[in-house]
Amino acid sequence: MLAKRVDSLEASPTLAMGKKAKDMIADGIDVVNLSQGEPDFNTPDNIGRAARIAIKDHLTDSYTATNGLVELKNAVVAAAKRDYNVSLLTDQVVITTGAKLALYALMQILVDPGDLVITSAPFWVSYSEQVKLAGGSFKAIVSSDPQFKLTIDVLNKLEEKPKVVILNTPNNPSGAVYSKNELESIISWTKTNDVYLILDEIYGKLVYGDTVFHSGLSLESLVNSKMIIINGVSKAYAMTGWRIGWAIADVSITHAMTKILGHLTSNPTVVAQYAAIEALNGQQKSVETMRKSFESRLNFLYRDLSEIDNISIPFKPSGSFYIFFKIDSKFMKKNNFKNTNEISMALLSEEKLAIPSGEGFGMPGYLRLSYAKSEAELIEAVKRLKHFFS
Repeated sequence: MLAKRVDSLEASPTLAMGKKAKDMIADGIDVVNLSQGEPDFNTPDNIGRAARIAIKDHLTDSYTATNGLVELKNAVVAAAKRDYNVSLLTDQVVITTGAKLALYALMQILVDPGDLVITSAPFWVSYSEQVKLAGGSFKAIVSSDPQFKLTIDVLNKLEEKPKVVILNTPNNPSGAVYSKNELESIISWTKTNDVYLILDEIYGKLVYGDTVFHSGLSLESLVNSKMIIINGVSKAYAMTGWRIGWAIADVSITHAMTKILGHLTSNPTVVAQYAAIEALNGQQKSVETMRKSFESRLNFLYRDLSEIDNISIPFKPSGSFYIFFKIDSKFMKKNNFKNTNEISMALLSEEKLAIPSGEGFGMPGYLRLSYAKSEAELIEAVKRLKHFFS
């Protein structure tokens, strides 16, 4: 018999949908796969060259420190100085096998059985399951804010004080970006109430229009702080497969994370760490090239999706690379759809279009579309959505 904790877990809906779509593509079916948050760009050549050199020079043959190469932690420190004019210590940085593992390790060191962890809905799919694995209680709050943001009014009305607040900015799946004032207010609330605050900033370099991204690093010192920053190279550098992320926090937190990681993965893959060093230290023009391309796709896709019957977009996203749109309830009732899980599967079977449903993100009635795909694929996706919803 399997452990009870497995029975309580929900499989990642984005990964499940992605796998199903890829299996269909492997069988020769013409599927447009917009299910996963994976840039369609290749990892920049300078990053690949750095990895090959590290292998050639046999720098990748041995274990490194559990919490990452000093050179990579130095690169994270240098990037914080360059991007936000913030000075950090290398001991405040812990490198992990992807940002997802950094979040998992954090739940293990922060959350005791019964502790409450809150975030706003919609939320990234793994937050809830990682809290479950730590034995905590997870609550996603549907805010009345037009962009679903967590607000001070919401926090002040909580019946139970949480142990941890998770804030994802830019948000996956909504694309909302918190302003400086909004972040400062939430940071102040968590400090006053002695609550841990996790800021998931993995999409921080991908913001559009007049939007300015504000990192928690530039708003609050992490020394003796309960604020933790999560980031990595997956999204901004098109390195999803390399699996390198990190947490930045007070040393009491990073040292505790290192204890956990020592029994999970030991060190992250060494060649991927050398690739990440080059990503952070090397030329940054490829990041801006990708960002501009995503912004162009967002602009035409937002326009075209807004013209499709029976769906609506609550607001134009300001960051990440997703559009989270609502399905008209009358359409669902007329066509006998009980929920958007059924619509998601119908789109895959009837239109060969892979888009995960809002249920996995804590907000039924919505679908999430990733525009980290070629313009041709997105144009085709719009055609298939028009056909389905008409």
